[in-house]
Amino acid sequence: VEMGRSCIKIPLRKYNEVMKVINSSNEHVISIGASFNTEADSHLVCVQNKHGLYHTQAISATGHPRKVTGASFVVFNGALKTSSGFLAKSSIVEDGLMVQITPETMESLRQALRDKKDFKITCGKTDTGDVKEYVDICWVENEEKTNQRILSPVDGKSMEGTQSEKVSQGRDFEREGKVMKCTEVYYFLKDHELSSPVPHQFAKEIAVACSTALCRHLRTLKNNGMNKIGLRVSVDSDMVEYLAGSGGHLLPQNYLNELDSALIPVIHGGMSDPTSLPLKMELVFFIIEHLF
Repeated sequence: VEMGRSCIKIPLRKYNEVMKVINSSNEHVISIGASFNTEADSHLVCVQNKHGLYHTQAISATGHPRKVTGASFVVFNGALKTSSGFLAKSSIVEDGLMVQITPETMESLRQALRDKKDFKITCGKTDTGDVKEYVDICWVENEEKTNQRILSPVDGKSMEGTQSEKVSQGRDFEREGKVMKCTEVYYFLKDHELSSPVPHQFAKEIAVACSTALCRHLRTLKNNGMNKIGLRVSVDSDMVEYLAGSGGHLLPQNYLNELDSALIPVIHGGMSDPTSLPLKMELVFFIIEHLF
């Protein structure tokens, strides 16, 4: 979001995901989540006050003037009536952007997205020559690099360029006042994109198996400074491999022996769908204190 202009950049390789959004949304609304914009010098956040009410703030980078503000989502609402006197309206809602457009503009936008064509929306009143605001939807060849400056707990390898998502194990693994939680999974991709739902479920099964194996060692692990653990799993039609480590070093052999028993059956089960192979991912776990 800039003065007088908002730009939504869509990576070309996300076309299939955009089509899923269009095909599953109703005719009047399209909602798209956004990635964190590393080029922005500020970002919209939604803050709740002590009375339970929400308001929007912009967090700025220290020492930088606010020129480009990042947003977390954009919603296109196609219910704007022609009789309203507006071509279109754009406004900040919570930590995202709301763009109100006419049904005709909505249909043109949908067609442009289907055709991978850039699209410009002019916002403002229809009967004035005042300066207008613009919302540009642009298809781009390359998206910004992801997970910059994040290092693997296994061996210190850079995670830049990986795709990541939050993981929910479904239940906590607790022992002696310590809790082990899998918080994130990173996917190492080459020329293909994750399209099958299998890896996501597979990651959850791996998280549960790892947590089960290490649960009785949580106190020892945390006391030895291994409270952040990485588990990297590589699977192909003729190869299965995993590495587990913390602080850039592999876990001691006694932990690996227990992981073998828990992980190998689950990993072999994940090889049953050849369309999801090859697959390489890394799960990150934290061991924290159970406070209640």
